[in-house]
Amino acid sequence: MTRYLSRLRLTAFRNYTAAALDLDARHVVLTGPNGAGKTNLLEAISVLSPGRGLRGASFETLQAHGSDIGWAVAATVETDDGPADIGTGASPDGGRRVRINGANARSIEAMSDYLRVLWLTPAMDGLFSGPAGDRRRFLDRLVTTLIPSHSASVGDYEKAMRQRNRLLEDNGEGAWLDAIEAQMAELGASIHLARMDSLTHLQALIEQSLDDESFPAAHLALTPLFEDEVEPASSAALETALSARWRAARGLDRAAGRTICGPHRVDLEVTYAQKAMPAALGSTGEQKALLIGLILAHARLVKLRTSITPFLLLDEIAAHLDPDRRRALFSALDGLGTQCFLTGTDRLLFEALGERAQMVTVRDGRVSKG
Repeated sequence: MTRYLSRLRLTAFRNYTAAALDLDARHVVLTGPNGAGKTNLLEAISVLSPGRGLRGASFETLQAHGSDIGWAVAATVETDDGPADIGTGASPDGGRRVRINGANARSIEAMSDYLRVLWLTPAMDGLFSGPAGDRRRFLDRLVTTLIPSHSASVGDYEKAMRQRNRLLEDNGEGAWLDAIEAQMAELGASIHLARMDSLTHLQALIEQSLDDESFPAAHLALTPLFEDEVEPASSAALETALSARWRAARGLDRAAGRTICGPHRVDLEVTYAQKAMPAALGSTGEQKALLIGLILAHARLVKLRTSITPFLLLDEIAAHLDPDRRRALFSALDGLGTQCFLTGTDRLLFEALGERAQMVTVRDGRVSKG
C-alpha cells in the first residue's frame, strides 16, 4: 500500500488562519497566484519531520501574524497498519511539541516511524554553485530521511562548537575545553560517519541507473575531513583524532575566532557523471535536472533502507522543465509509489498527470479542491 496523507489541517500557520484538506492517495497539485500560500502549505508538511522544515525557519516565525493561537499542523497518514494521526505545533519554550495518535510523542524523531519527507524548492536551484554550507545542509537533510536522529546530532554539535568558541574567546579553563571538545568529537564522528555511509549507499544506487537518460546522474564525494592525514575508519579512532586536532588548534582557533577544522567545514562535491564535469559548471537546466535526479535516487534509497517511501514536496518544479522532461518527472514520481505534492501558478503545466493527480486551488491562505 502507498502511504499517503488523507487529511491535513493547519491552524495559525503562516498565512493560514485555518485550512483543511481531505485527500486520496494520488499526487496533489497546488495551483494559485504567487503569494497565495502554496509554499507555506508544503512547509507545513515538511515540519512533520525532524529539523526546521523546507525554509529552515525558527519555529516562532511560523505563527500566523496577529494570531493569539499557537501554530499547529496535523495530518492523518494512511499506512498498512491503519491510519496514524500526527501533529506538531508551538510549545511555550519557542520550540515545538509532537503528538502521535493523541499522545505526546517520546521524541521529535518519532514522526519518522510513520512518514519521511524530501523536498525541492527554487531556493535550491543554485545549490551546486553556491556556498558549501548550503550543500552541507542539503546533505544532512538527505541523511536525516535515513537516520532521523542525525538532525539533532548536527544541532547539538553546532551548539557545542559555539560554546567552545566562546570559551576560547574568554580564555576558558582547559578542563572545560577538554569536556566540550570530547562532546564535539563524539557528535562529529557520528555525523561524519553517517554522511559517509549514506553517500556510499546513495552512490551505489545511482550507479545502477546510469543508463537511465531521463535525468543526469551524479557522482558524489565529501571533501577530506583532515587534509593532511588519512581519516580513521572507526568511530572511536575518529573521536580521538578530532579531540587531538582541536586541542592542538586552540591557539589558531582563538586567533581566528572560530573552529577551523571539523565536520562543519566539509563540502559535498557533485559531478555530472555522464559528462565527468563538476555540477557547478553545468547549465542552469542541467543543474536543475541533476538535482531532480539526485532527489529521485535518494527517495528510492530511503524506500529500500527503511521500507517507507518519502513524501516529495516539489515547489515550482515544472515551470523550468520542457514538456518531455516534465513527462519523465511525472513518470518517475509514479514509479516511486508515493504521494507527491507539486506547486505551480499554471495548471496547464501538470496536464500530463491527468487523473493521476488531484487538483487543489490556493488563494489568499484558503484551499479548495478541484
